[in-house]
Amino acid sequence: MMKRNLVPLLTATVLAATALSCRQDNASVPPQAAAAKTNLQIYQVKGVIKELFPERKKVKIAHEEITNYMEAMTMMLDVREARELVGLQAGDTVSFRMLVTDDDGWIDQLKKIEGPRTPLPPEPATFRRVREVEPLAVGDKLPEYTFTNSLGRVLRLSEFQGRALGITFIFTRCPFPTFCPRLSSNFSETAQKLKAMANGPTNWHLLSITIDPEYDTPARLQGYAQRYKADSNHWDHVTGALIDITAISEQFGLQFWRANPNEPINHNVRTVVVDATGRIQWITPENDWKSDTLVEQMVRAARAKPGN
Repeated sequence: MMKRNLVPLLTATVLAATALSCRQDNASVPPQAAAAKTNLQIYQVKGVIKELFPERKKVKIAHEEITNYMEAMTMMLDVREARELVGLQAGDTVSFRMLVTDDDGWIDQLKKIEGPRTPLPPEPATFRRVREVEPLAVGDKLPEYTFTNSLGRVLRLSEFQGRALGITFIFTRCPFPTFCPRLSSNFSETAQKLKAMANGPTNWHLLSITIDPEYDTPARLQGYAQRYKADSNHWDHVTGALIDITAISEQFGLQFWRANPNEPINHNVRTVVVDATGRIQWITPENDWKSDTLVEQMVRAARAKPGN
């Protein structure tokens, strides 16, 4: 009797253990890893290498138009393995795969296309040079600029004196997930974390400045702000005169340009934190920082006092 019951008992035990193991395996997969596997799109692309940064696993490529996804553009792109860049140099024409998910993007399978290297013209310093400005560094006072927010209200940077101010540069038509969408998502996460922080500062504000003022009207910026659930009490999306946008971007080392009026904007990135005394605390040229880093910077900036 006991022997006949032993087999079903063992079977039930094994099935229960297997089910538990499956639940544990699924639970152990980080949500980011699971999300990264969703909505994966793969494009076959050709382009010309402008610069290589093997130690950072990055390469700047002027790529062709990607049908139904992106216009021709010059971009800093990530590779997962530095060996992808071995044997390549600036001027090489290459083919590669571009892999894009909802919140990430990278390239792989870079292959040099045989033929003469493409002579590269010097990259423009900016969209257009409109006035002479001095570069800004950590510790400098933030100069005055005037913008218009998505609700049509005029804002002056001096209004944020006494508050920590986070600044980044975006444009609403920027499609690649590791550029403007990542910066905007990180700003959104930062805002939520700051608002949820127990005994956290309340004297803070975020500012997203468009580098495409001709297209990014206040109405378009309002739609973009809603996409990222921006609370206008703490986060403004602004446009303004190109003379001002170009000037402040140049001061922080941001470059944006069009090769001609019919081509899309090419750009690098900058994110800045200004402390409550109006002095620049942090400037980063990277796009791979996390929201926790910005939260830490904003908390510190909000607590700054004159003479500290």
